[in-house]
Amino acid sequence: MDRQELSRIAHTHHPVAAPLDDSNVAALLRRAVRRGDERILDLGCGEAPWLLRALAAHPGLRADGVDTDAGALTAARAAAERLGVISRLGLHHRPAAEHTSPHRYDLVLSVGASHAFGGLLPTLAAAEQHLAPGGQVLLGEGYWQREPDEAALAGFGGAAREDLDDLPTLVDTVTTAGWLPVFGHQSSQRELDDYEWCWTGSLTEWALDHPTHPAAPDALTRATTHRTEWLRGYQGTFGFVTLLLRRAE
Repeated sequence: MDRQELSRIAHTHHPVAAPLDDSNVAALLRRAVRRGDERILDLGCGEAPWLLRALAAHPGLRADGVDTDAGALTAARAAAERLGVISRLGLHHRPAAEHTSPHRYDLVLSVGASHAFGGLLPTLAAAEQHLAPGGQVLLGEGYWQREPDEAALAGFGGAAREDLDDLPTLVDTVTTAGWLPVFGHQSSQRELDDYEWCWTGSLTEWALDHPTHPAAPDALTRATTHRTEWLRGYQGTFGFVTLLLRRAE
């Protein structure tokens, strides 16, 4: 099973591919969509849950989503058709860093997708290239809640301490680059734990429901390994913040 298919299965029962519950996704979008006739871009949209929710709530809104996962874009297209919003949604199968458009966007999203650009500041630079004057960026990024020990780093994919900042340093980096937070949400420990239980549980459930599938043993192994890395490694150490940003004038 390739990484993209595994991720799609693992996120089956979660509102977005990030540690945010449904109510906080809605709250962030209420703050981010100010008029209802904006043009929105999601860089690394996956199955486009943020865009689908926004389009369904605002009939005057238009959106584009960019992702390298063809399967996720197919699922997004089918969901948009069911919701009756497909005419207002453009889906683009390409790396987020390679997206071009003839128009600018009032809101650019990059939630948990900074790896596609090589880090936090390159992500903000890429978002700014697409942003209309006075526009906003909705950025979701991981950080260290506390100093990571060896178990946390090993569990987090063999990460290095410098791969993430603590939250004050992350916010300082953003503001020094000329961006001002106008709203933000730190995912609670419950949200972080719910996300991990959902991720590992959905993959386990799929493996148990498809015992004869060639990928079932691999899916079950990955779920078990991930759960152990989380519970014995980075639980309580990794955090996630979502910031609504405007460029300092």
